[in-house]
Amino acid sequence: MEASVLPSAPAPAPAPAAWPATLPPMPVMDFAQFGEVETVALPRNQKLVASFLSRNWAQIPHVTHHDEACADALEAFRRELAAGGVKLSPLPFLIKAAARALAAFPRFNASLSPDGNALVMKRYVHIGVAVETPNGLMVPVIRDCDRKPVVEIAAELADKTARARAKGLPMAEMSGGCFSVSSLGAIGGTAFTPIINAPEVAILGVTRTIERLALADGKVVATLAMPLSLSYDHRVINGADAARFVRFIAEQLADPIDLAR
Repeated sequence: MEASVLPSAPAPAPAPAAWPATLPPMPVMDFAQFGEVETVALPRNQKLVASFLSRNWAQIPHVTHHDEACADALEAFRRELAAGGVKLSPLPFLIKAAARALAAFPRFNASLSPDGNALVMKRYVHIGVAVETPNGLMVPVIRDCDRKPVVEIAAELADKTARARAKGLPMAEMSGGCFSVSSLGAIGGTAFTPIINAPEVAILGVTRTIERLALADGKVVATLAMPLSLSYDHRVINGADAARFVRFIAEQLADPIDLAR
């Protein structure tokens, strides 16, 4: 589920007027000539989603870096917590790992100025999470993720997710994000290209953890791999730094006990 739902800052400078005029128009079809059809109006929120996604995809040069994190230790720790009555999905751990990565790689915790001549470096760490709702996608923002333990992040995420799906959220709770996480882990997939939630410069996508065979100490063993997909703004971030950023997140997930603090 891709983020980029509602704006949290002024939109980037528009493309030159001549640019869209050079594109051919979208085709207009009378589908009824081929068979029976039904026209269903898009909900207001879905139309907003479409407009912002289109803007972000057209104006930001996206590159997506794919990698995997070993999830053996994370899954073992989650089972241990569940045995003690604490059930946590992998998502709060990913949010906390991303918060640490933003501190280690501050260029990812920035926004490009509208004129493209400067970076606004943020000294706070607020992370948005794409949530599927009956009215389309919403991106509640968890503030100060770097200062909160995983259990607190999980509780806040559960509260905002439930309210987003029931009645929606006010703009104040969907604004000010530094970075976004989009998870398809409960559904499936092996990788995807999440669309950057402007004015952020990167977004992390995650899909379902899968079992792989690996060689360890000369023996073939089963291991759990969590696919990670990082889309980044190539005007701000280069490929090597994107690879290091995702590797850093993977290393954090490999030590979930420390990450949970």
